[in-house]
Amino acid sequence: WDGAQGATAPPFFAMVAQRHMFEYGTTEEMMAAVSEKNHRFANSNPNAQFYEKTFSREKLRQLPWVAPPLRLGDCSSMTDGAAAVVLVAEELAAQYTDTPVWIRGTGQYSDFHNLAHAGSLTEWTGLRRAAQEALRSARLTIHDVDFAEIHDCFTISEIVAYEALGLCAAGQGGPFVLDGQTDIGGKIVVNPRGGLLGCGHPLGATGIAQAVEVFQQIAQQVPATRQVPRPHVALVHNLSGSANVHSVMIYSREAAA
Repeated sequence: WDGAQGATAPPFFAMVAQRHMFEYGTTEEMMAAVSEKNHRFANSNPNAQFYEKTFSREKLRQLPWVAPPLRLGDCSSMTDGAAAVVLVAEELAAQYTDTPVWIRGTGQYSDFHNLAHAGSLTEWTGLRRAAQEALRSARLTIHDVDFAEIHDCFTISEIVAYEALGLCAAGQGGPFVLDGQTDIGGKIVVNPRGGLLGCGHPLGATGIAQAVEVFQQIAQQVPATRQVPRPHVALVHNLSGSANVHSVMIYSREAAA
């Protein structure tokens, strides 16, 4: 009955944002910091919908409401797009590139069927468990990850994802981005291609586009303005529905030992 009651994507994530604000004091400025960062990265990504366009936090906070407290700049734009990767067996990789990127671990988890069954709006157990499984299979920890591609369909989703992944404590996702910890020079770079907010969200192509960014970052084929310093390990997160399904993959420059 979610859809019949108006629980499409913007209202659902608006409820996540409202609850996060109530529980932890998260602010519109913190959400705008996510959007500003991702649009700044997209500014130097020719494949991004918002290529060569910049948005200040002040401008973002003046945009129209979509579903309060989410404004237009808090929402990714559904768009046309395509992405592709070449996936080969380990022994064939050298035939295609001198800089292969290896899939080290995967995890997927669904913890509720629909919004009515969500145990918490601000604690994404599915993402936490999917990430734990992916890191376990890669024999790595979250502290080994140099950068992450997170499914920022809305600014609040990136903030909640920081917390579910263990990049910061519960309720600290807002201050974490506001302090620059997810920018180049911070603790971990998040969405250096511009994310869904800056690149647009072509739905089925989004996850593969994230994988393409991982390859280009590790091969150091992106502009210096968004190049992650010495990248070795990347985490990619995708979600579906009302954040009830989460998938995580771990990539690295080196093959598993």
